[in-house]
Amino acid sequence: MAPTHPELLWAQRSSETDPERNIIYLTINAPELDPSYTLSVDGNKLKFEGKSREVASKGTATTLDAKDYAFDLELFDEVEEARRGLTGKGVQVVLKKKKAQEEYWPRLLKEKGKNSRIQTDWSKWVDEDEQDEAAAADDDFGMGGGGMPDMGAMGGMGGMGGMGGMGGMPGMGGMGGGAGGMDFASMMGGGAGGAGGMDFAKMMEQIKAAGIGGGEEGLGGAEGGEDSSDDEGPPPLEEA
Repeated sequence: MAPTHPELLWAQRSSETDPERNIIYLTINAPELDPSYTLSVDGNKLKFEGKSREVASKGTATTLDAKDYAFDLELFDEVEEARRGLTGKGVQVVLKKKKAQEEYWPRLLKEKGKNSRIQTDWSKWVDEDEQDEAAAADDDFGMGGGGMPDMGAMGGMGGMGGMGGMGGMPGMGGMGGGAGGMDFASMMGGGAGGAGGMDFAKMMEQIKAAGIGGGEEGLGGAEGGEDSSDDEGPPPLEEA
């Protein structure tokens, strides 16, 4: 049986000054491809041979038969391979165009005509005049990079920065550095670790020691600066 021509998906970028942005994105759709495949790039010649593995689905009669894949193509112009990656769905390749120019290739292959096995990769394609807007998304191409910021570099949830200085709520003298030295971070159990670590009895004792609820700076302070030091504030809650 003759080898099967795998489906190819392609998109491109162009640049006269930046080789990293003067490229072809090529995806060879060959599911369960054996890593022993071969892919060669020589000028504008692109040759591929490979074989997929047979896969039987568990619990059903469905199977994926082994297939032989191959193609031998002449691209529109000369390229060189930049990088590639093998996934369960096939091979992803980035090819650098050797000729640096701002204009897009009019097609992937040298010869004009429709090839039913070659399709535009609309998930990566952008119009020629919109390339700058798409530059930030070009670094991944399914091969790593990008992703969420490193949470460790952000200092963890305990370092969210605002808890130490809530800045002078009326009558409280500042939750962070004021309130007679109340340690809000220790009160909260070391940061945003959840309410499970909060000791309410300790919190009330710290509030009492800080003078909140009594004294001139407390919530219940007397008007006009009158001495209300006899007011001990609310009693501490009993520990569960």
